[in-house]
Amino acid sequence: MIYSLDKINEMAEGDQDFINSVISVFLEEVPEDLESLELALREKNYDQVYKLAHKIKPNVDLLGMEQTRAAALEIETLGKSEANMADIERIFPALKADIHQVVGELKTDFNL
Repeated sequence: MIYSLDKINEMAEGDQDFINSVISVFLEEVPEDLESLELALREKNYDQVYKLAHKIKPNVDLLGMEQTRAAALEIETLGKSEANMADIERIFPALKADIHQVVGELKTDFNL
């Protein structure tokens, strides 16, 4: 398991509906944002790469996914500075794999 509910549990203070809501939002938004990010990479659209990585970052952070957050931050920074797209494309597969893994784990763990 590469995610942790520690931050969400701390915020929720025992409110299971809140936890379920956060998980549902993650499952709805993050895979869509990831697809859009992949498209932005293909189109070499630095502005969209930056914006989408910026949007993904707090979601993975909330689930305690430190390595994934670091990858999103690096993609965000490289996108903002319009760095070499090959550097961004080198980092993206790890971000994508982590998110797909966590989506699967969350669906199983929360019976969704």
